[in-house]
Amino acid sequence: MQENPDALNTQAIELATSGSYPEAVACLKRALALDRENYLLWYNLGVIYRNSGELECAKQSLKKAASINGEDADIFETLGLICYSLQEYDDAYGYYMAALELCDDDAHLWNNLGVLLFARGEYNNACEAFEEAVTIFPHYYDALYNLRDTYAELGNTTGASICNEKLKTLTPPQN
Repeated sequence: MQENPDALNTQAIELATSGSYPEAVACLKRALALDRENYLLWYNLGVIYRNSGELECAKQSLKKAASINGEDADIFETLGLICYSLQEYDDAYGYYMAALELCDDDAHLWNNLGVLLFARGEYNNACEAFEEAVTIFPHYYDALYNLRDTYAELGNTTGASICNEKLKTLTPPQN
């Protein structure tokens, strides 16, 4: 039986789901040996590297995916998350902005951008990003929580209080 990239990709996802990251990486590398220009294989390799804690390898795989397909916002968002984790804030900002150019109605993207801006001490800009996330998805618990903290940082006690009231009506996400 001849191996094919799609079957190897599926097998890699199954292996990664069960925590078998080295085996999943091996499957994707075999798939990439057969199809080097398949951006989805590179993306999945990056996600598996990220999930296994190999952030530099994840970043390189995702950059390759982005070079093949520059129209997938998920690639740029994931690159942004990885760069944020590596404290490469300028790169993370660039990737989030690239993702937002492709998909400006994604509340999670706006929230992630807000988290980055808050970490950089850019509270007014963070506030705008969190407000955008809540405008898109009014019941987005994490964004409301982050917006409340940002309002508090900015001294906007009224805004923080309103967010607190809304948070009481929502169920926190299960992580």
